[in-house]
Amino acid sequence: MLFQNALAEAGAAVSDHLDDVLAPFEGELGAAMRYACGGGKRLRAFLVLESARLHGVARSPALDAAAAIEAVHAYSLVHDDMPCMDDDDLRRGLPTVHVKWDEAMAVLTGDALQAVAFELVTDADLPDMARLCLARGLARAGGGHGMVLGQVLDIAAETAATPLTLDQIKRLQALKTGALFEWSATAGAVMAGADPAPLARYAEAFGLAFQIADDILDVEGDEAQTGKRVGKDAAAGKATFVSLMGLDGARAEAQRLVDLACDALAPYGEAAGNLREAARFVISRQS
Repeated sequence: MLFQNALAEAGAAVSDHLDDVLAPFEGELGAAMRYACGGGKRLRAFLVLESARLHGVARSPALDAAAAIEAVHAYSLVHDDMPCMDDDDLRRGLPTVHVKWDEAMAVLTGDALQAVAFELVTDADLPDMARLCLARGLARAGGGHGMVLGQVLDIAAETAATPLTLDQIKRLQALKTGALFEWSATAGAVMAGADPAPLARYAEAFGLAFQIADDILDVEGDEAQTGKRVGKDAAAGKATFVSLMGLDGARAEAQRLVDLACDALAPYGEAAGNLREAARFVISRQS
């Protein structure tokens, strides 16, 4: 219950901060940006805030970094949902941005949200080096060394002559999904000038467990609960953790990864309890 309360409180605080940050944006663009950032579990923001708490980082810059990662995540979903990529019409139980507006507005909304993220981390009340490291890390995690490269590999896999191997899927997901989780989990250490290595190890296992859970939900999930279309991977003949390992094998691997994530938090002792519960949550969630 403590974790659920902490997740809810973090989500509410970051949502309020995003409302304030996005309020000045005008017209349809502003409306689309706010729409794209609505809802969601705020799990990446939660990781930022917990990481910051572990390292004694002040609330204001922690909220800036948390809002930044949610803006990047929202931008990635807006673009990912477009017809040229995953072609989804439902996100978080609502029409996707390109459906509610149009494709041009979806592109521009994503572009604007990405820019907002860098405004947030470079304006944060932190030492210059901390802001520089946050911004550089976000650029790498969200760009051609991370999430964007992962998306390119994912698109290429859809038309490849042979399905991806398990190792290739792990690399793809470590880039597409895991890179932003790593930035989130290590943000507090970066802001405090501390060693991010334990949290990087945590995030690596956490991110893969999260993706395995997503693959399982695509097979077993309920659309009303997930807030997005299910069964798309199988319909597309896409290689996933489930297709290669089976449901039981995928569940066992997800649990193994959660155990690894929790073990990585040993240096923080009981103070990292919420992060341990977050890892357990990602493989038990229904959305």
